[in-house]
Amino acid sequence: MQELVGALRSYAWGSRTALAQLCGRPVPSAHPEAELWFGAHPADPAHIKTTDGNQSLLAVVTADPIRELGPVADTYGTRLPFLLKILAAEEPLSLQAHPSSAQAKAGFERESRTGVPLDSPMRNYRDDSHKPELVVALDRFEALAGFRDPHRTVELLRGLDVPGLNVYAELLAAQPDSAGLRTLFTTWITLPAAALSTLLPSVLEGCVRYLSAPGPRAFAAEVRTALELAEVYPGDAGVLAALLLNRLTLEPGQGLFLDAGNLHAYLRGVGVEIMANSDNVLRGGLTPKHVDVPELLRVLDFEPIDLPVIEPEPGTDGAVRYRTPAPEFALCRFDLADGAEPVELADAGPGIVLCTAGTVELYQDGRILTVACGSAAWISAADSDIRARAIRGPAQLFSACVGTAP
Repeated sequence: MQELVGALRSYAWGSRTALAQLCGRPVPSAHPEAELWFGAHPADPAHIKTTDGNQSLLAVVTADPIRELGPVADTYGTRLPFLLKILAAEEPLSLQAHPSSAQAKAGFERESRTGVPLDSPMRNYRDDSHKPELVVALDRFEALAGFRDPHRTVELLRGLDVPGLNVYAELLAAQPDSAGLRTLFTTWITLPAAALSTLLPSVLEGCVRYLSAPGPRAFAAEVRTALELAEVYPGDAGVLAALLLNRLTLEPGQGLFLDAGNLHAYLRGVGVEIMANSDNVLRGGLTPKHVDVPELLRVLDFEPIDLPVIEPEPGTDGAVRYRTPAPEFALCRFDLADGAEPVELADAGPGIVLCTAGTVELYQDGRILTVACGSAAWISAADSDIRARAIRGPAQLFSACVGTAP
């Protein structure tokens, strides 16, 4: 077991306070801090602290995959198959979806063959992996995810009472299925600028009227979100597209799993995120970055879905587990009481343990490693009998490891 230094990523939607507070650094930070990566992705690997200086986790795993990954190397070679992050969203992320494994392989090969540089802003596929992902809320976490039941969306569109929306509401009412959603989404995301500049302001006026009307409003959260998105991304067709999606709120400890093709946008909050070791993102709006509409449409799954909130399942070892169908990763959480006996991290290696509250001591063969809040440790396949306990108060620990085939 070795201390792992995460790679800090700054994006405009990040927070100047959340990650700094979590890691015990001065607040506010100099720049918005969006993600802290703990993994071995080539774009920004974490580093292991050693007596000879910091070493890239990617280099360590690549140099000796048998020791570091054990039997996992039989399936994944020299690749750690998951990427663990802490995500802090102060503003909404872009509307986005992730490709399936087949789509990622084909897209990566196609763009490599045609000579699109890996660091090009026009590149869709930066690796050949799919990217199923799970986010677990550390505080109240808001998101848009998956296409809503079309019948409910028709009700929302009609409820805004905007004449310019009538034709679209009737289009979806006549075909309330995935095909109808595809048609409506495609129409909105490709609206000519002149048409968008007329429709979007009228929709936003309708949103204001809707919220101002007396009595309870069934879609108040969805409509308020559209107004908030329009403030951050004025004139963006993604604001219209957002009206088609489910809006979810995760309370601390709850999770959300997103498989390939699910259009989504994280709105605000801090969470632990684990995913297949990929950085493939197809954007659909709410961003100044590259949006490849034809490729996005190939990737998107328009089947209406009511994405369930994942509640952690208590285990006999004191951990709670987040079940997903992804074979690349598994995630569990330990809530450690101050002064309690050390708990065994039975499935820790190869993997990463991340402290998100308090301070934890890890024990192995007489060795002790202290992991403070916002810090992590790499557990190789060669490490065994790892135990953990809270010191100086209660603590929370996430343990990420490789999953099992579904």
